[in-house]
Amino acid sequence: MHWKPDRTLSISLSKQIVQWITENIQSGEWPSGTKLPTQRQLAVLLGVNRSTIQEAMDELKADGIISSKVGSSTYVSNDSWNILVKQKQPNWQKYIEASIHKPNYQTIQVINECEQDDSIIRLSTGELAPNLLPTAKIQASLQQLQLDGRTIGYSSPQGSLPLREALCQYLKKRDITASPDNICIVSGGLQALQLIAVGLLETGSIVFQDPFSYLNSIHPFQSFGMELQSVYPSNRNETAIDKRRGRRQSIYYAIPTLHNPTGAIWSMEEKQSFYHMCKTLHLPIIEDDVYFELAFEELTPPLKAIDTAGQVLYLGSMSKTLSPGLRIGWVVAPSPVIKRLADIKMQMDYGSSAFSQEIVTHWLTTGLYEQHLQELKIELQRRAVLMEALLKQYFTNIASWQSPKGGFYIWIRFNQPIVTTDFFFQLLKQKVLINPGYIYEPKDTYHIRLSYAYASDSELQLGLHILYEEAMGNMKEC
Repeated sequence: MHWKPDRTLSISLSKQIVQWITENIQSGEWPSGTKLPTQRQLAVLLGVNRSTIQEAMDELKADGIISSKVGSSTYVSNDSWNILVKQKQPNWQKYIEASIHKPNYQTIQVINECEQDDSIIRLSTGELAPNLLPTAKIQASLQQLQLDGRTIGYSSPQGSLPLREALCQYLKKRDITASPDNICIVSGGLQALQLIAVGLLETGSIVFQDPFSYLNSIHPFQSFGMELQSVYPSNRNETAIDKRRGRRQSIYYAIPTLHNPTGAIWSMEEKQSFYHMCKTLHLPIIEDDVYFELAFEELTPPLKAIDTAGQVLYLGSMSKTLSPGLRIGWVVAPSPVIKRLADIKMQMDYGSSAFSQEIVTHWLTTGLYEQHLQELKIELQRRAVLMEALLKQYFTNIASWQSPKGGFYIWIRFNQPIVTTDFFFQLLKQKVLINPGYIYEPKDTYHIRLSYAYASDSELQLGLHILYEEAMGNMKEC
């Protein structure tokens, strides 16, 4: 026995002995049933105290690697090899369950997986159909880009300066005045929320939101120890909000224009009242405005346009209009906030795609984007009319809804509580995929978010017919 523990190493002597014995068993030198030297012998042979040997043996016994028989010696356990094989493999499930980020609802995980199946009718998906994306025009525009080594390298922490300058001009149409220093380019609206969560809020913060909320279907805040609190319009006042937040850091997440999932639009009076309340309470606002460009009628200005205190963090994106694959969005906020978010973003991904930023800049500055939006809104409005006609044909007596004002969605409410997980999977068996209301409000069993932006005309007709048949069957059982 020539091996001895190395006293110059940082690992303890007993741990080294455990590793040495384990390696002998794994290599086959000490097969199952092998009788080990006594603790006294090992202490002498290895040049350590007997207490060190005892500590190593206790650990090996606890792991089931060795065992002692009463009145006898210590032996290599019969199952030691299998135990060691298992120990070599990390317990990934334990890592997963202990990790910071919360898993999404099972229904949403199923939705994300099934959206890759072209045989399924997607009645609720939150993206444009492939044939509505200006693929050919984007490809053609690539030939017009003037690229060099600098433009396709890492961009500045806040994003491409030409893109931020183009956005300053574009946002003026929303009555928003901003400088490039007030803008940070992000990889879509979801990353903006993640950056705000880790860059501006502390653990235990409250994020106020509407009763039905997109935030419930993702976990950018919950995973970092922040609490979502839903606020009904009747309780959206200074006294109620101030009482609920107490002394905790808070922020309010709002989608005043083409709300996801309900499609609602706040009036100017509602916006002014809400902003005045938040300003009085010194309560920051996240204004998610990613759907505004798809409104069918002229809109009133956003909250950011009436922000005189720098407390509105304004989010925009190209994902719902030009291409989700470009992964380009933006945050408009006071420059100290922007610098903080940009710093966090560079630590996460070292900047959004330079190619994507060049494409978006080109589309904004050449008029291609405005032209595309006009064509897109015409087609979306046609689809919305078709979907509502089908809803009137099938669902008039069993559900209610508001006519869509733009965007992608119709928020339909059934007269009976039939929208359960069983209902979701019943439809999925028939190749129809929906976004049930309970992913936006966990206790809801009445609503479905329907989308006219993805499925074809024939798919809408077939999918809504299947939805109607399943709904009628479930109502009879209620």
